[in-house]
Amino acid sequence: MLDINRIRNNPEEVKKALLKRIDHIDFSELLEWDSERRKLIVENDEKKARRNKVSDEIPRLKKEGIDITGLLTEMKTLSVLIKENDERLRNLESKINEFLSALPNIPADDVVPGGKENNQVLRYWGQKPDFDFEPKDHVELATGLGLIDYERGAKIGGNGFWVYTGDGALLEWALLNYFIQEHIKDGYIFMLPPHILNYQCGYTAGQFPKFMDDVYKVEAVEADENMQFILPTAETALVNFHRGEILKEDELPKKYFAYTPCYRKEAGSYRTEERGMIRGHQFNKVEMFQYTTPETSDMALDELVEKAEKLVRGLGLYHRVTKLAAKDCSASMGKTFDIEVFIPSMNDFKEVSSASNAYDYQARRGNMRFRRSESGKTEFVHTLNASGLATSRILPAILEQYQRKDGTVVVPEVLRPLVGKEILEKK
Repeated sequence: MLDINRIRNNPEEVKKALLKRIDHIDFSELLEWDSERRKLIVENDEKKARRNKVSDEIPRLKKEGIDITGLLTEMKTLSVLIKENDERLRNLESKINEFLSALPNIPADDVVPGGKENNQVLRYWGQKPDFDFEPKDHVELATGLGLIDYERGAKIGGNGFWVYTGDGALLEWALLNYFIQEHIKDGYIFMLPPHILNYQCGYTAGQFPKFMDDVYKVEAVEADENMQFILPTAETALVNFHRGEILKEDELPKKYFAYTPCYRKEAGSYRTEERGMIRGHQFNKVEMFQYTTPETSDMALDELVEKAEKLVRGLGLYHRVTKLAAKDCSASMGKTFDIEVFIPSMNDFKEVSSASNAYDYQARRGNMRFRRSESGKTEFVHTLNASGLATSRILPAILEQYQRKDGTVVVPEVLRPLVGKEILEKK
C-alpha cells in the first residue's frame, strides 16, 4: 500500500511514477476524502474534549445546586454528533483504504516505463546449445524416458497437471534438495509453511483484492477474514510471518526460504510450444524471502539475484538475467530482475526466478515495522522475495540442453549424487 502522506504532499510526483506502469490515475477524489477525513478528526476531537470536560464538571455543578439541564441537553446533542461523525469517518477511511489497496507499487527510479518490449537484458551466461542432430522437445524426452506421465496427470487432475515417475521424480527431488542445501549453506532459515492461508495473507502480499480470481479458494465465502485459499507461492506465507509485529533493528535482515508446491488457478493462455511443464496449475518451488531496513534493501535484492543465478549456473544451464520494465513487474513490486533459462525447442528464454523488492509496500499492508536502536522510532521494514528456484521450467531446460543423439539425457554433475546416476535412459 502506498503512503497517503506521500500522495498528499507530492501528488504529481507519485502520479508521474505510477504512469510508468498504469495508463491513468486521478488522485482528486482521494485527496478530497483525505481532506474531509482530517477535518472531521479535528472536529470530533474538539467535540469529545468538550464532552469529557463537561462530563467532569456535571457532578460538581450538581453538588453545588446549579441547574445542569442545558448541559445535559448539550451532552445528548454532542453524543449524537460524535456518533454521526464516527460513522462518516469509518466510511471515509473505508473508501480511502479501498482506493489505496487497489494501487500498485511505485516503480523504483531506475525502472523504465512500459511493458515487456522495454525489458533490459543485462547479461547472458553459458553457451547456447548447438546440436549436430535433430533435438527433441522436453515433452518427447520426458515421455520417452518415462520421467513424466502427462496423460495420467491430466486424468487425475485435469489439464495443466502431470505426474513425476521413476527417475523423473528423483530428478525433481534432487533439484529441490540442491536448492535447499545451497540456501542452508548461505545462512537462510528453512521454513515449511501452511499451504492453506487466510484472506489477510493475500491482502498483505498485495494479491488481494484485485487478483482473488487467480487463486483456489477453499470455501466460497466473501473476501473477509473467514476466506481461505491455497497458496500460489510461498512468498504469500513468508511475507505474513512477521505481520503486525515490531522487530528490533539488530534482528534485521531476516532471511528465510521455504519449499512448497504452488497452486495457480489461472495458468495463463497456452501457446502450442508452452505445452508440458512450461505452464501448469501446480508446480514445485523453493522461495527466498528477506525482511530488511530501508537502507539495505537494494543490497539485499542484489544478493537474491546472485543467489538465484548461482543456482542456475551450478546446473550449467544457458540463461540470461533481465531487468523488467514497470508494467512487467507484478503489482506489489517496485523493482524486479528475472533469471530466464533457454528452452531450445522454443528458441526462447523462460523465467525460473523473479527477484523483487517490494520496498515498504507490503509492510504497510501488513503493518510490519522495526524499531531504530538509537532513536527508538519505528519504521516500516522492506520486504524482498526471489524464487530459488521453480522447477517446472528448470527440468525442461535440463532435458533439452543436456539431451544426446541417442535420446538419453546427461544429469548435471551437481545433481548426480542425489539422482544416483549420470545418464537418464529408457528402462
